[in-house]
Amino acid sequence: MKNILVSGGAGYIGSVLVRLLLKKDYNVRVLDNFMFGGESLLELLDHPGFEYQKGDVRDAGDVTKALEGTDAAVHMAAIVGDPACAKQPELATEINYDGTKLFYDLANEKGLKKFVFASTCSNYGKMDDPESFVDEQSKLAPVSLYAELKVKTEKYLLSQDKNSVCKPTCLRFSTVYGMSPRIRFDLTVNEFTREIAMDRELLIYGEQFWRPYCHVRDLSRSVIHVLEDKYGITDFNVYNVGDTRENYQKQMIVAEILKQIPEGRVKYVKKDEDPRDYRVNFDKIARELGFKITMTVPDGIEEVRRMIQEGFVVNPDDAKYRNV
Repeated sequence: MKNILVSGGAGYIGSVLVRLLLKKDYNVRVLDNFMFGGESLLELLDHPGFEYQKGDVRDAGDVTKALEGTDAAVHMAAIVGDPACAKQPELATEINYDGTKLFYDLANEKGLKKFVFASTCSNYGKMDDPESFVDEQSKLAPVSLYAELKVKTEKYLLSQDKNSVCKPTCLRFSTVYGMSPRIRFDLTVNEFTREIAMDRELLIYGEQFWRPYCHVRDLSRSVIHVLEDKYGITDFNVYNVGDTRENYQKQMIVAEILKQIPEGRVKYVKKDEDPRDYRVNFDKIARELGFKITMTVPDGIEEVRRMIQEGFVVNPDDAKYRNV
């Protein structure tokens, strides 16, 4: 499988994935409507293995054209995150669920071998037991439209005929952070680091709630692990993507930032209820695919700190650096 279609390839994770695929000598075609612009792909326009098509995953013509001549599809295109989906619920449903169904069905008709779906650990919602860890067998309890649509889409993909030509794999991504050609500062690690690095008081609500975190490069690497599965292990399978040691409470992230910026100012605001609170186990992807992370939260903090303090980003508050 050398010809890969990446929907949403101009996005935060997609633009990193595209570069990793090209470095491994894959031919990559991106399908993206450039909702947040296409600047993240500009330097790739002359790359011999790169193609792009401006289009929409809701449009059968666009998707059919993009699928032509490809072996596998990685579906990243989505309205991403709870706030963005809550702001535009109809659009989120059209893109995140209806668009994914259309994309998979057409990929199957075209005879693609693999369909990798970017899902989320937000599907777990809130743990029943705050002392435990959830894994791929745990109950899904989505508490936002974003997660509800991801759960619904997973069920659709995994319910397809096992003899289908196109084999789906669902990757439940941890909360992402780190540098990307399409940088975002509305993600917990990136946002917290930006605020403290800019010498502003950081307000933290509900510092005790748990989430898993994973660097954008490692999330992208997990996709390649699936694409390079030669034995069908990943077919009709689900994997949490991350590392069990990288579950953090917000206060733990702040502690890591203050190790690098000791003069940082932080104010905690008491919040007893949060719709999401989950610690995730990642043994399955390590055991079955040999996947290991290469970056940790402190590494991501250092990247963002340098980016801000050394002036690589002129205006980190610019609206283009967030999804809402």
